[in-house]
This record gives sequence, C-alpha cells and structure tokens, in this order.
Amino acid sequence: MLSILSVLARGTAMTLDALDLPTRIQRAAATLKETSPHTLEGFLKLNEIFESTTLDPHARETVILTVAARNQCHLCVDMHEAKLAALGPAPAPERLDAVRRFTLQVLASSGAVSDAELDAFLAHGHTRQNALEVVLGIGTYTVSTFANRLVRVA
Repeated sequence: MLSILSVLARGTAMTLDALDLPTRIQRAAATLKETSPHTLEGFLKLNEIFESTTLDPHARETVILTVAARNQCHLCVDMHEAKLAALGPAPAPERLDAVRRFTLQVLASSGAVSDAELDAFLAHGHTRQNALEVVLGIGTYTVSTFANRLVRVA
C-alpha cells in the first residue's frame, strides 16, 4: 500500500484489481443493508453531510484514509486510495499532511487536542470549522470502518 502522502504528491492511480473492488463494495453494502439497514442508512446520511463540508476533496479523503488505516479497514483504504488518486495531485501536500496529523491527534486525544496541536492545524490555512469537520469525518468513518470489520467485509 502506498502512503497517503505519496498518493497525494503523485496523483497516480493505485494498482487495484478493477473488478475486485466494486464487487467488494457491493458485498459490503449488501451485508450492512441485510444485517442493519439503520447502520447503513446512518452512515450514508453522515457521509452526505461530510461530503458537503468546507473541507476540500483532498482533505476529506485524507481524513477518511487516516481513519481507515488506523482502524484497519482494508476495503475503505483500497476504495479511498483510489478516490484520492483519481483527484489528481494535491495542490499542497504539506497542508494535507497537517490534516492527517490533526486527525490522528483528535483520535489519540478523544478530541481534547492541545492548543499547540490546534494552532499547528490552523497555521496551514485551516479553520476552526475545518477542525470540527475533521471530527465529523472521524465519526462518519468510524461507523463505516467498525461496521465493515464487525460484519467481516473489511
């Protein structure tokens, strides 16, 4: 697996079995729908909201990939590495690394990041609204990654 930063910097497509990933995604959605339609519906609603945030697409995918990698959801990692690569080169990889670091800090501190950690995130041109949108992304993709792992589709 390539690192998030290498995908961001190069903007190249990942080597994925093109037929396998869609099948895995369909299987995951069908399993969640069958097992807990409320969980699937909740994730889809949260995801729709997260996708409408002021975080740019590269930043949103960085949050998702960070959560997916941390939670070891291989399906989400594969899917979102492909989505990130399809976005093309990141305009400012160091800005996205700040998103990745901040996401990990939020997770490690259960949201109680230090003033210095928040300031470091803000210093890269992000806003306090963006910081809370990172929290929304973490929550959204914690639901997805945990559910995928629980029903053994990750």
